[in-house]
Amino acid sequence: MILGWVSFAGIRVFVDPGVFVPRQRTAYLANQAIKRARPGDVVVDLCCGAGAIGAAIEAALPSVEVHASDIEHAAVVNARRNLARVYEGDLFDALPSSLRGRVDILVVNAPYVPSDEIVLMPREAREFEPLVTLDGGVDGVAIHRRIAAECAPWLSPSAHVLVETSRAQAPLTAGAFEEHGFTARIKRKKGATIVVAMVGP
Repeated sequence: MILGWVSFAGIRVFVDPGVFVPRQRTAYLANQAIKRARPGDVVVDLCCGAGAIGAAIEAALPSVEVHASDIEHAAVVNARRNLARVYEGDLFDALPSSLRGRVDILVVNAPYVPSDEIVLMPREAREFEPLVTLDGGVDGVAIHRRIAAECAPWLSPSAHVLVETSRAQAPLTAGAFEEHGFTARIKRKKGATIVVAMVGP
């Protein structure tokens, strides 16, 4: 990063060296979350990286309460430049217990590249971004499965879960949520693919 920031979803996001750089396609995930959020909602940006998604939602909807978390210490330090409430830890273990049952919008941009396909990624990603931000396990959906299995106690009754994935991984991501009682839909636009899940039919 020469400038130290990127333009994302209409805002400027600070990005430190060595931290996962927000992709422009991820703006679709942020915008879909913004469409579903209501004033006063609690939003969690899980696996937040630099905090771009949460920051975009907060900028568009100042009345929402945005929280974010990441397992990478450098990412957490960076995200705190873009967001006020950022926690360090492994998925939901990072979140304060006061959020249990209160999360209305859960946005996730967890790694979804299959381990064997990382070598095919652009050099700048392979060499300058941490492996933990790229590697989604054997089929790319290992972390999505964990989130699907662990998220329900944190969600409000009308919550939406929005997960960035790929065209190839989308059916697996959707299936992971359906196995845990969610209704899941795949949405695509201009190279971006997300899964939107809700509790129940």
